[in-house]
Amino acid sequence: MSAKKHIIPVFVPHLGCPFDCVFCDQRGISGIIIPPSPDDVYNQITIALQKLPHGKAVQVAFFGGSFTAVPLSFQNELLDAANCALSDAKIDGFTFKNAGIRISTRPDFIDDEIVARLISKNVTTIELGAQSMDEAVLTASGRGHTAQDVIDASKAVKNGGAALILQMMTGLPGDTTEKSLYTAREIIKLNPDGIRIYPTVIVNGTRLHELWQSGEYKEHTVEDAVELCVKFVPLFGDAGIPIIRLGLNPSDGLTAGDAVAGAYHPAFGELVRSRIYLDDMREALRAAVTEQGCNAVLSVRRGQRSAATGQHRCNIETLAYEFVLNRLKIVENEAQKHKIVVVSVDNDRDM
Repeated sequence: MSAKKHIIPVFVPHLGCPFDCVFCDQRGISGIIIPPSPDDVYNQITIALQKLPHGKAVQVAFFGGSFTAVPLSFQNELLDAANCALSDAKIDGFTFKNAGIRISTRPDFIDDEIVARLISKNVTTIELGAQSMDEAVLTASGRGHTAQDVIDASKAVKNGGAALILQMMTGLPGDTTEKSLYTAREIIKLNPDGIRIYPTVIVNGTRLHELWQSGEYKEHTVEDAVELCVKFVPLFGDAGIPIIRLGLNPSDGLTAGDAVAGAYHPAFGELVRSRIYLDDMREALRAAVTEQGCNAVLSVRRGQRSAATGQHRCNIETLAYEFVLNRLKIVENEAQKHKIVVVSVDNDRDM
């Protein structure tokens, strides 16, 4: 991916999408939220740009679902409004770098011709909801597309010159650890510029909610999702593919009760990073601690102490119990290259 951009979000409901995925409250969303008009888009972007320092890299991002499933005329109106706002801002003296537009859509609503049209409208990034590469999981989830659709759409995006972001979900109906790992490996073959991983959340009012209530679907818990996502991080890391999101973006609605079950946690990504640190620190201590009752000091890179410590000091308490430590301390080292360094392990009671 290129340098970090300042995102100006524009929400567009799932207008025109003909499918009803089991996890999505599409009808409720599109029945309540009024899509923005071109004037709304222009004004929203203009106001957002006025609040930014000059020289920022900017990207307008159309969020909310299948952008290319809405009527073509409306797509063009929204894209034209976004480009007009960016152009007028430059005329007014605002300076920014690499301004572009990002859209999200379904794999079966993208082909070479659509990509070319989007690029002509200054769309520089296209995000596709792959969700799974297992045919049985896609069918059970009501996705309405195939794994081959994901492959073909990804190639169209890459060949057209846009940046490609893929989304995958874990814990969908019929999914297993093995199938999720298969999906991750198949996505890696497509060489996206980024990946978002969304463990399944049971949202009130969805078909998945009904399946869960009837016992036909087993909840994909936060703990299930954390254990699984820990396996993904090194896979995508070794492939050089950045994970740009772990878990659903927290919202007032989800936190207030719309997420009735499943793998929703407002700091899910932090839970995953914390678990990875727990495993790595366990391995480091296993080689260094030779007797009970020791004091240990571990060093992590600057800015990583919170993740290493864990929520409510859970990693500290777990490791102290497992290794029968008198005390475990985690410090930061700004110049440190390695993820974890054992600073000391001794019997000195004064730490």
